Parts: sequence; structure tokens; C-alpha cells
Amino acid sequence: MMRLSVIVPVYNMAAEGKLNHCLDSLVGQTIEDYEILAVDDASTDGSLRVLREYEQRYPGKVKVLTYPVNRRQGGAKNEGLRAASGEWIGFIDSDDWVAPDYFEKLLRRAEETGADVVGCDYSLVTAYTFQVGQVVPNNASDQTGVLDEERYRKLILRPGSMVVKIYRGDVIRRNGLCFPEGIFYEDNCAGSVWSLYFRHFERVEEPLYYYYQHSISTVHRVTVEKCRDRMAAGQRMLAEMRQRGFMDRYRPEVEYRFIELYFVNTLFSYMAGVKKKKLSFVKELWKGMTDVFPDFARNDYYLRYTGAEEKRMIALLGRSAAGFYWYYRGLWLYRKLRGTRRRRGQE
Repeated sequence: MMRLSVIVPVYNMAAEGKLNHCLDSLVGQTIEDYEILAVDDASTDGSLRVLREYEQRYPGKVKVLTYPVNRRQGGAKNEGLRAASGEWIGFIDSDDWVAPDYFEKLLRRAEETGADVVGCDYSLVTAYTFQVGQVVPNNASDQTGVLDEERYRKLILRPGSMVVKIYRGDVIRRNGLCFPEGIFYEDNCAGSVWSLYFRHFERVEEPLYYYYQHSISTVHRVTVEKCRDRMAAGQRMLAEMRQRGFMDRYRPEVEYRFIELYFVNTLFSYMAGVKKKKLSFVKELWKGMTDVFPDFARNDYYLRYTGAEEKRMIALLGRSAAGFYWYYRGLWLYRKLRGTRRRRGQE
């Protein structure tokens, strides 16, 4: 068995050398006995050609998987999981890169502690570099160690990014762990579910993963499609928790994770970011939330963690969808005009 399998979902990343940067960081790792499973998700640019070049240059190390229909990152990751032979499984986004000793340090931490999942922090960068930029903590120290009920509850609420972790492959295979396909935000669904199957989580206290911030951030552009994908991720997460028997034990945590993912984050992303907003979408979102958890506003985590202004506006939505819709649009316009006036005053 291979020591480590690294799964890289790829879709249209050939431009500006992004895919090359990612692959260069992976083939140059300081460990032996690992494979890079690059899964081309029906790219329409030159990504597959780049992957084939690396496959030829690094035979036995780089393996390219392809299929004809785009299935988003979840589908690509699942394809990689089916082909992976590693004792450990890692993921990396194809426009990011990692430090040369990234996997060496994570594997060493696993060996030292007996952990079955190990992560680290990541660094935000705007150019190809190994100089550390803004460091973003991924998970907290009170989530690490041998996992008990308290830590599981914290991991459901805040599972952290899955691309800055390595996982024991036998846990994944034994429990049929996978990702939802055909949507964005697949990690938002899988992260909370996966965390409940591992027994010991450790961290390397270094930002070894470099998360690339695009100069033109179309990746983060809010669209109706992405809002619906976030809703679908929330629904899939809830269904997985129910099917796998976790709902009774962790109901408050699962409920709040659903509230955030399906409803709160989607609602305010939609209102702030979608250009052609529709009241009907807001009504649909409210109905979807209250059909599943009609008393969600009484959830202890909702009361504790959701912002006061957000709670006030959600309460308004509960009284009148139209009232919320037009109040929010007026508030957004007022803040936009005030910001414009401030910028002009500083010129």
C-alpha cells in the first residue's frame, strides 16, 4: 500500500501557470512513497495537456484520471478516492500549493501522536510565493486531541477546511465517506460528517498551505446558482447526519450547522451579492428553513453566535418577507451611498 495519496481536482486551471505551481509543489515533497491523483473534471482549457506532461515526467508518481462530464470538485474528489491506494489521503485545490515539507510534517505529527487526522493553518497569498502572508487558523486547539463528545460538537459546528488535512484512508473506506457531486461547497457538507468518524485529531502549528487569492475574484462572485448549491450542501449534510444515526446525539449542533449553511449564510450572501434579487427566493429560503426546523430561533448556538443585527433582520423576515426584502435593499443602498461620499471626501 502507498503511504499517501494526494487528490487534486482540476478544472480549467492552466492559465497563469496556476496548475504548474500546484503540481510543482507536490512533486517536490520531501517524502517518498506517495502518489498524486490529478483528476481532470472535463476541463475545456489546456489543463489536461499540462497534467499529461507531468504524468510523463513523473511516471508512477503523477496519475491522471479523466471523465467526460463536469461533476464539480466533489465528483473529482470521489473519483480520486476510488483510485487512491494510500494509507493516508490528502486533498489540495489545483490553484493552491504547499510547502515542500508539508506532508512530511503532517505525517510525522500523526506518527508521534497516533492521530488519524492531522491538519495545519494556511496562508493567504496573491502571487506565487513561499513567503507567508496573512495566516488563517484552521481549527482551534480545543478541537484537537483524542476526540470526545465536547470536541465532536465543536467539530460539527466548525469543521475547518478539508484541504489542509490528511486523513487515514482506512477510516474513509470503512465508513463510505465521500463528497456530494455537482455542487459547490462540497466541503461544507462533508467536513462536519467526516469529523465524527475519526478518533484523534492533531495539528501542526504552522501555515504550510498557500491559499491563492485571485486578483479578479470570480471564484467568490455570488450567484443564484451558488446560493442554491449552498442550500443543497446544507440539505445533503442534514440527510447524511440522519442516515448515519448522528441526529439524536448531536441535534443542536447539526441544527445550527444547517441554520448557518442553508439559511443565514445563503440569505445574506444572496441579498448582498446577487444583482437581480427576487422576493420569491427569499420566501423560498424561509420556507425551506422553517419546514425543517420551525423553532430554529430558539437554538442555543443561534442565540449565542449569530450576530445581533442578523437576528433582528431574520426576525423581521419571520414577520414579513416583503418587509425584510425592502428594508434590506434600502439599508444596503444607504450604506453604499454613505461609503461613496466618504471616499469622495478623502480624495
